[in-house]
Amino acid sequence: MIAGIHQLHYLPWLRYFHKIAQCDVFVILDDIQYNKNGWQNRNKIKGSGGPLTLTVPVFSKYQQNLNEVKIDNKVSWRKKHWASFEYSYRKAPFFERYAAELADVYQREWEELNAVNFELLTRFLRMLNIRTKIVRSSESQFPGTATERLVTICRQLGAETYLTGEHARDMYLDEAMFAKEGIGLVVQSWKAPSYRQLFAQQGFIPDLSIVDLLFNEGEKSYDILMGKTAQGGADDRT
Repeated sequence: MIAGIHQLHYLPWLRYFHKIAQCDVFVILDDIQYNKNGWQNRNKIKGSGGPLTLTVPVFSKYQQNLNEVKIDNKVSWRKKHWASFEYSYRKAPFFERYAAELADVYQREWEELNAVNFELLTRFLRMLNIRTKIVRSSESQFPGTATERLVTICRQLGAETYLTGEHARDMYLDEAMFAKEGIGLVVQSWKAPSYRQLFAQQGFIPDLSIVDLLFNEGEKSYDILMGKTAQGGADDRT
């Protein structure tokens, strides 16, 4: 069994889903410390003027856990984000295919950051037909910190192999701890795929939210994500 582990993010990028798809079980870390300058409450899409960052406004405190972070609904972020989708992707070939399901999310009021993030994640996985088992760390008992916790998760789930991102390996991962427990370590091999995008004058922009791929490529998204096919770069629709 291959296990993967990652923080819960807002509108995750392609690499995130590529990692999930390669695992038998994927643990969403939704109870770790909130990172004010990270991607837990923001991500990027491609707008007519270039990359556009969409941010969910939140109330956060120093060293607050992610599952304690509340959304600041005094800011009309849902209306703004959906308007950005419509403006940026209304001419995308598959916008109408996914618009109703995503609009449903933005028509509902959310109090907790984790709630909207997990709802979006669930819907994106369904759109991509990724059937990996998802486990939320907040609903399980996985003690420890850093690599110790990752090893504990793999051991409790019965995983023989842990799939890690290359940056984690470089920054903090203690490989010896996995070896001691007899857990194999595989580094995610990732190269951002090329696919059709709008606004050709900007050229192709990689590492955007998964919505960019889905709106532009529809049912081909999974194969492109997994490197089975590619669809060139940006096209001339604006």
